[in-house]
Amino acid sequence: MNHPKFILLFLFSVLTNLFGQEPNEGKSNFEFLPSGLHFQSLKANYQEAKIGVLYFPSNKNLKIDLGNSIDLFSFHFPQDDVRVTMGIDFFAYALSTSFAGNRLQIDALDGLFGGNTVISKKMGEDRIVAHLRVLHNSAHLVDGHFNQVTNSWIGNKKPIPYTKDFGELVFAYEHNSYSVLLKSYGGFSYASLIRPSTLKRWNFLLGFETAFPSLIGKVFDKPANLFIAYNLLLNGENTYNGNSDLMAGIKFGSWKEKGITLYAEYYLGQRRFDEYYKERVKEFGIGFYVDFF
Repeated sequence: MNHPKFILLFLFSVLTNLFGQEPNEGKSNFEFLPSGLHFQSLKANYQEAKIGVLYFPSNKNLKIDLGNSIDLFSFHFPQDDVRVTMGIDFFAYALSTSFAGNRLQIDALDGLFGGNTVISKKMGEDRIVAHLRVLHNSAHLVDGHFNQVTNSWIGNKKPIPYTKDFGELVFAYEHNSYSVLLKSYGGFSYASLIRPSTLKRWNFLLGFETAFPSLIGKVFDKPANLFIAYNLLLNGENTYNGNSDLMAGIKFGSWKEKGITLYAEYYLGQRRFDEYYKERVKEFGIGFYVDFF
């Protein structure tokens, strides 16, 4: 897989930072399988590792998320207050529908796997972050989209070969205080392999997340965080289109630790299952997901 030059340069800078220090610059603190997650998944980005369910009341369909992102190695450079982690991402999300009296049929599936590198630098209570992911994405129609009686694909919609190998680089600024937690971010991705070939290789995203940990207080002796999150993704086939996702909800548990999130969202854009990427939708959903770091 031939990745773009910016990914190679980014990795080179990471390795230089890890192994290129002079002895008098101090040593790094290395940790294998660190606890927690250095950079939490972007809440309003649908291509992130989650475990949960999103329900669409208008058609009673479900988006089912299954997967996780795990940090494997951590390097901390105390002198500069810089931390570097490397990890893996394995996740999938599926469209569950009902057809011919059969409930919870899996109609479409997107699977993604790869790895990530994160570099962060603390600035007082705040920090700046660079997050690189290199992922393989493939999309499929499965048996829930097939009519066994007529031996045909439902609606005459047949599978298309959909594949994307891409690198994604996101820069974020995180502000932390007692009353407000804020993450603002922006970035881009480039696909070195893409099918259909008419899809845009360059995609762009930006967004924010804001949490208010002191508004409610504790529930069952655990923190409760009201939050709002927004993500805008620019992608397309021949021209760029905007995909907008607005979320609001509450997370039970510390904001950067394990917990349960209940949320509502409004999405406007191309369908999130890539076998249907030509279709545009307006969707309201309610759901939950579980963080376990």
